[in-house]
Amino acid sequence: MKLYHFPLSGNAHKVRLMLSLLGLPHEAEVPSGGAHKQPEFLAMNPFGQVPVLVDGEVVVRDSQAILVYLAARYGGPAWWPADPARLAAIQAWLSTAANEVAHGPALLRMHRKFGRPIDLEATTQRSQALLKLLDAQLRDQPWLVQGDQPSIADLAVYPYIALAPEGGLDLSPHRHLVAWLSRMQALPGHVDMPGLWRPSPKE
Repeated sequence: MKLYHFPLSGNAHKVRLMLSLLGLPHEAEVPSGGAHKQPEFLAMNPFGQVPVLVDGEVVVRDSQAILVYLAARYGGPAWWPADPARLAAIQAWLSTAANEVAHGPALLRMHRKFGRPIDLEATTQRSQALLKLLDAQLRDQPWLVQGDQPSIADLAVYPYIALAPEGGLDLSPHRHLVAWLSRMQALPGHVDMPGLWRPSPKE
């Protein structure tokens, strides 16, 4: 199994985290010198983006799709439940990761860290609204989808929320969200990356 990734990509990080939590041995490769825009890579992902997972003859692009693949093929019922209602709830959060998270905290980070031009006011408002929503979701349950263990919904949303301070967002007012980040980072097999939120000593 081989994962193409960039170390500073939150989308790649969620896949690295899933591979680690499942204990799946893999080779990790960072495309260098613009290799992700060359024909060989574009044959795997025509968008020229990481992450891309190669598992034998199977090639999967897009971080959410890779999470689904890994959960369904290797995760068993703990990660890929048979309950249609739970699967639907998980899918809803995968969509949130691809939309509200990507166009909120992830975009703010792109602006602050990499200089991407954005509508700063609108993106900040969108991000703050999302943080409040997540905090409310986690008020009475430990994970995004109700249950006593995490799902790929948590993995999909986690990286760019944990990286939100790099976009200038203060997570400290959202205590339920902060507690969830701590639970994520306490999972056996959690993988670190530069810039992730860490609790202060008082937390």
